[in-house]
Parts: sequence; C-alpha cells; structure tokens
Amino acid sequence: MIEMRGVYKRFGEHVVLEGVDLTVARGETMSLLGPSGTGKSVLLKHINGLIHPDFGEVFVDQQAVPLLGRKELAKLRKRIGYVFQFGALFDSESVFENIKLGITNEDHAGDEPYCRARVGECLNLVNLPPDVAEKFPADLSGGMKKRVGIARAIAGEPTYLLYDEPTSGLDPVNADIIDALIEKLQGELGVTSIVVSHDVRGSFRVGDRVALLAGGRIRMVGTPHEMRESRDSAVRSFLERDFGTPTTT
Repeated sequence: MIEMRGVYKRFGEHVVLEGVDLTVARGETMSLLGPSGTGKSVLLKHINGLIHPDFGEVFVDQQAVPLLGRKELAKLRKRIGYVFQFGALFDSESVFENIKLGITNEDHAGDEPYCRARVGECLNLVNLPPDVAEKFPADLSGGMKKRVGIARAIAGEPTYLLYDEPTSGLDPVNADIIDALIEKLQGELGVTSIVVSHDVRGSFRVGDRVALLAGGRIRMVGTPHEMRESRDSAVRSFLERDFGTPTTT
C-alpha cells in the first residue's frame, strides 16, 4: 500500500503540493491526472524517495519513506519499478544492457545466463521479439523505446510500478498499445501501479481509480464512472475544457 498524508512541497516561492492525501491499495492501478506543470511527477518521486516532502508523511508498506536511511531506501527502491517519461535509455548501451540495469538482485545481475533469460522474458512481456535485445535505442521507434523502458522497470520483479507519462509524445495508435500493455502487466504481474498522465481517455482505460491533482491538492478520487459523473467544478473544467468529456471508460 502507498499512502501520502498531508504532503507539502515547494521549490523556492513556487508551491507545488499543498496538503496531498492519497492512498493506493495493494494490487490497484491508480491513474493520476492533472494539467501540465501541476506537480504529478513531483508527487510520484516522493514515493521512491527521489524527493522528500517539506511537511507530511509518505508510506510504502507502512515504511515512512522520508525517514529511511540510505540502505533501507536502496532496499525499498528494489521493489519499485520506475518508468521514466522519455524512456531514459542509455544510447551507448544495447537494449539488453539497458534492461539488465533493472535487475536489482546483485547475485542475479552477475549471472549472465540468468540475465539473458530474464531480458528475454521481459521483452516477451512487453510484446517485443528476442532479437530487439541486440539493437540500440537509436534503432527503435518511439513506441518501442517506451516498451523497452517498461521492460527495464519490470526486470527486477517489482512490487510497485510507477509510470511517469508513459504515452507522452506517442501517436494515438502507439498510445493505445502502451495502455493495453499497462493493463496486461497489471493482470499478469499483480503489481500496484500509479500511472501519471494528462491523457484522460488512456487514464480512464487503465485505472481502477482515477485521482485529479489540481491546485496542489487531490481534488477528487474515484472510478472512471464517478469522475465522469462528477459535478465538481475543477473536475468538469479539466475534463471538458482541456480534453473533452470521455464517453466511455
């Protein structure tokens, strides 16, 4: 379980989070929506300790993340897979080497046969053929890079998956492919996931529940149906003005 209680964060004079409360249950996929620049990625980075709150509490499996020492935090991060917005692949390394970096067990990481087998498994899970392992990021399309980034995130068999704008920059067809992949991994791996996005349609598709971050706070949390039926002014404004009201879940 992930819990955020009264989380505040500011950078200089800019207040980003202003008392965020959010709970994500084990095995759930939570879609986190909000306008660009509203602090969604900042919120996400609190969960694995990349950013510490100015005030408030962040818990993962009842561990207070901001209070963890270096070793304890490193141990926690081994259970959290992080999918970066732009893939964050190393251009000078092959796809195999990039995915191998996600293997967090040191004994396994030093076992070449294990790594070969695990990278193959992860490529299969993200619907990429085995020969992609020998390619380099420059050889891949944008959608393939996104999938390799997801393969790296799951290589260490995490309990949690954090997706930071996984469909950003993709055309609708490839965005649908990534959304379908998120759904597939949720079913096959049983992970707990948070999917940060500004894409209403995709968020409604993949999320068991959806949270809207607006004005530094979580304005509403609910199922896609509850969000669609909400009369809250901030919810209506976001859905209608920016992206249009979704007609399906």
